[in-house]
Amino acid sequence: MGQWIELGDQAGELGGNPQLRGYLATPEGAGPWPGVVMIHEATGLDAIQERHAERLARAGYLTLAADLYSGGNMRSCLVATMRSLVQGQGRAFQDIEASRQWLLASADCTGQTGVIGFCMGGGFALLTAKDGHAVASVNYGRLPKTDAALAEALAGSCPIVASYGAKDRTLRGAATRLEKALDDAGVPHQVTEYPAAGHAFLNDEKSGPWIMQPLLAVLGIGPEPESAAVAWQRIEDYFQAHLKAG
Repeated sequence: MGQWIELGDQAGELGGNPQLRGYLATPEGAGPWPGVVMIHEATGLDAIQERHAERLARAGYLTLAADLYSGGNMRSCLVATMRSLVQGQGRAFQDIEASRQWLLASADCTGQTGVIGFCMGGGFALLTAKDGHAVASVNYGRLPKTDAALAEALAGSCPIVASYGAKDRTLRGAATRLEKALDDAGVPHQVTEYPAAGHAFLNDEKSGPWIMQPLLAVLGIGPEPESAAVAWQRIEDYFQAHLKAG
């Protein structure tokens, strides 16, 4: 099981949220371990996201998931965080960096880090893949709008493993576009689009308010266990090769 920790001091020093909290999942046994910064979905750092962190810990990674909505109203925090994602700057990026700095300062971390994100967090993982990480996992993350902006974001990036769902109506063509941009940038990568999957297919249960479930189903949003099992294995294999082995 993980635990909640305070990250406000680290975030405050970087101009981030002085109320920042994070969910820390620690592997069993004796460390140190490689660190992973995890960035949650637009729905927040809920129990589903905590289980993602715990899964990564079981795979041997000291995993820290920052709650980008710490200390505020979820609606206003969501708007501000999404604005940061679109603009490529803002408090959310400082909070993510504060999480990386916390891991680097921990005696339980080897000094090597990776980043993983889901949905909104996948977009942030893509944009922070150049920030000192050994590997990044981008899961149904939105891409910068223009090809020029995408190319700029990928310049100097670490290796990327990315997962998208072919039934995701919100991100049609994203996997193909990302793979081409990564090829052009010369970034090592593995981009996979899963035919039976939609958005948020790595989740182990439906997220969001029940009243939204019919709309989410139409948009192709929700779990797809078979695709998820394959995607998680690919993520773990890629992290093993680029983070743990390194």
